[in-house]
Amino acid sequence: MMKKKIYFAGSIRGGQTDTQLYHEMIEYIKQTDIVLTEQVGDLSHSVRENDFDIEKQIYDQDTAWLRECDAVIAECTSPSLGVGYELAYAEAHQKPVHVLYRPEKTNLSAMIKGDSYFIIHPYSTKEEAFAILRLILRSA
Repeated sequence: MMKKKIYFAGSIRGGQTDTQLYHEMIEYIKQTDIVLTEQVGDLSHSVRENDFDIEKQIYDQDTAWLRECDAVIAECTSPSLGVGYELAYAEAHQKPVHVLYRPEKTNLSAMIKGDSYFIIHPYSTKEEAFAILRLILRSA
C-alpha cells in the first residue's frame, strides 16, 4: 500500500502550548504515512520573526506541500492565523481537511465549524485523538 502524504497543521506563532501533542501526533502518523510538516512538532523549534526571506521561504514551501499532500490534518485547539490560512488554501486546492480540537479548551472559529467542507473532530483525551487519527489515516 502506498504511503499518503499528510500535511499536519498546528499553531506555531499563535502559541506553542501543544507542541508536545503535535510531536506525538506526527510520530503516530509517521508509523504508516509521510508527514510533510514535521517541524510543527519540533520540540526545539524556535520562532523567528521579521525576516522576510525566511518567511517567504516558509510560505513557498508550505503552499507547495499543501498542493502536494493527499490530506490535511490540523490540530486547532490553539488559534492560529497561519493554520486558518492553510485550511482555506487546502480547501481551495480541494484537499481533504480534518480538523481536531478540544472543545473544553477552545471555542473553534465559526469560519471553520460553519464550513461544511471541513471534517470536524472534537476530542477530549489524547487516546480519543489517536483513535480519530487512526480512522482518518485508514480513509485518507
